[in-house]
Amino acid sequence: MDNVDRKILSVLQTDGAISMARLSEVVGLSVSACHRRVKILETDGVIQNYAARLNRKALGLELQVFIEVKLVSERRDDMEAFEAAIREMPEVLECHLISGEFAYLLRVAARNTEHYEKLYRERLSQIPSISQMKTLLTLGTVKEFRGFHVD
Repeated sequence: MDNVDRKILSVLQTDGAISMARLSEVVGLSVSACHRRVKILETDGVIQNYAARLNRKALGLELQVFIEVKLVSERRDDMEAFEAAIREMPEVLECHLISGEFAYLLRVAARNTEHYEKLYRERLSQIPSISQMKTLLTLGTVKEFRGFHVD
């Protein structure tokens, strides 16, 4: 991957709907050369897909929390049961297996505290492999993920 590929990736992360003509102008290639490079990046799996980035608050999801999760044990069965349950919860935006005191870190979006409480009481706390959860309320977002640094 060279600097032109990195520039293509940076632009596409900012504007995935950019036309190939405009992208080629920005990166300084002909349309056909730019298109060829984009296709190679797609084929190689560097570009997985294209999607719209939605505004969480505009969708009515005012609350964002992070949840640290400890399991009863870190046996494969307990981990797989937890992960399967989490995959079925659309409110859980991300789930990371982490090192340290807790086993997982979740990022959750909810309409409000009542919505989060319902998710917590009726779904999260019902997962048998969980022994402890610690909820961290987001007061504000200083920097949000907008793409990978590719320079």
